[in-house]
Amino acid sequence: MRAFARWTVSFTFTLALLFAGLAGSARAADPARVDDFLEVTGFDIALESIRLSADSAPQMLGIDAEDFGSEWSRLVREVFDTDLMLAMGSEILSNTLSDEALEHAAGFYAGDLGKRLVVAENASHMKEDDDAKSEAGKAIIEGLNRIGSPRVALLARLNAASDVEDSSIRAIQEVQIRFLMAAANAGVIKLQMEEPDLREMLRVGEDEMREAIKANALASSAYTYQAFSDAEIESYAEALEHPTMQEVYALMNAVQFEIMANRYEAVAQRLAGMQPSQDL
Repeated sequence: MRAFARWTVSFTFTLALLFAGLAGSARAADPARVDDFLEVTGFDIALESIRLSADSAPQMLGIDAEDFGSEWSRLVREVFDTDLMLAMGSEILSNTLSDEALEHAAGFYAGDLGKRLVVAENASHMKEDDDAKSEAGKAIIEGLNRIGSPRVALLARLNAASDVEDSSIRAIQEVQIRFLMAAANAGVIKLQMEEPDLREMLRVGEDEMREAIKANALASSAYTYQAFSDAEIESYAEALEHPTMQEVYALMNAVQFEIMANRYEAVAQRLAGMQPSQDL
C-alpha cells in the first residue's frame, strides 16, 4: 500500500465528513474480509512504520528522548503497539469501507504486480535509515534526469495519484497541532499562543515545505520502485487513478492519519508523568 506514515508524507481529511461521505453510499465491509485486506495491502506494515516516526515526538516539545533512557523505548512500544493500531484501523474501516470498494482494491493487490508492489513498499516503510534512503532516491532521480528518462514523469504521476503534496502539508500541521495541544493540556509544556495563532505559525513557509515534500516523495518513490519497469509503474499509476481506488486510498490514508494523531496524543498524556513541565 502506498501509505505514507512518516512525518513528511501522511494524509489527513476532516474525518467526520469523509467517513460520512464514503460510508453512506454502500454497505460496510465484513470485518474478517477487512482484516485480510489490510494484510494483503501491507497496511499492517504501514502502521508499524508509524512507530519509527515517534523519534520526532520529543523534538517537537523541545525534549531530548535520550533524557528518558530506556523509559522512552518502553513508552513507544506500548503506545505504538502494532496490534492495537491494527485493531483501531480495522474497526474504522469495517464501518466505512464498502464491499464494492474492498473487492476492487483487493483484486489489484492480489495480482502478481500488486503482490510485488506490496513487498517493495513494506521493505521501504520499515527501512529505519531515512537519510540513506533519501540520498539513494535522489541519486536515482539525478541519473534519470541526466539521460532524459520518462520514468521521472511516471513517478511524479504516481505521487500525484496519492495527492502527496497537499495532503502531507495538512497532515504535518494537524498532527503537530493535536500533539502540541494534548501536551499542553497534560501539563507537559506551556504554550505561549492560542490554537489559531499556532495554526497560522505552522502555515508560514508552506510553499517551501511543499517543494521539499514533492522532492522527498519523488526520491522515495524512485528508491521504492527501482526494481519495477516503466510499464509497471505506469500500470500502478493507472490503478491508483481509478475513482474506486481513489476512494479506498482516501479512506485508508485518513484512517492512518487518525491513528497516528491518536497515538501521539496518547504519548503526550503519558509524558505528563515522566517529564517536568517546559515552556514552548
